[in-house]
This record gives sequence, C-alpha cells and structure tokens, in this order.
Amino acid sequence: MFKFKFFITTFIFISFLIITSVIKNQSRVLEKKIYNLKTQVKLKEKNLSETQLDFYYLTSSSEVEKKFAKNKLKEFEPIKYSKIYFNLTDFTTIKKKLTSLKDLHEEKK
Repeated sequence: MFKFKFFITTFIFISFLIITSVIKNQSRVLEKKIYNLKTQVKLKEKNLSETQLDFYYLTSSSEVEKKFAKNKLKEFEPIKYSKIYFNLTDFTTIKKKLTSLKDLHEEKK
C-alpha cells in the first residue's frame, strides 16, 4: 500500500511539474509575440506621426504659396467644384454627355 501511495504521489508531482513547465513556456512565447507586436505598433505610430507632420507641413498654405512663387505661377485658381469627380461613374457619364454634344455639333455643320 505504501508503494502505491508513493507511486501516485510521485506521478502527480511529476505531472504537475511537466504541466507547469509547458504552461510557462507557452506564456513566454506569447509574451514574446506581444512584445514584438507592441514594437511594431510603436514603429507604425512613429511612422504615422512623421507622415502626418510632413503632410501638414507640405500642405500648409504658406508652403503652397512659396512653391507657387518659386515656380513663378502668379495666378492660382482652385479647381471648380463642378470639375471634381467623386467616382469613375460620374466621370464617364459626364464624358458621354460631352461626346454626344460634340457629335450633335458636328452633324449640324
């Protein structure tokens, strides 16, 4: 009876040791993955903030004016709202209308 209890106790102890080491290794692997992901996120955030800073600097009105002055473009007009196409279908429908109008004018001549 003593040998059986000793065997069971030893078996349970060894199984808990193995289970504990497996769980510890898995958690360590997960921590490494989390750390790597955090560093990637930090790099992406840094890159995003630098890109936003570049965008804000390059699109500021004073920078645009400097570029126009440098290229000697005195007259600058913004694009008319009617010439901005929000998608390709708008562009194609307007283009079809314009080509049909051109065709009508050519037929009249």
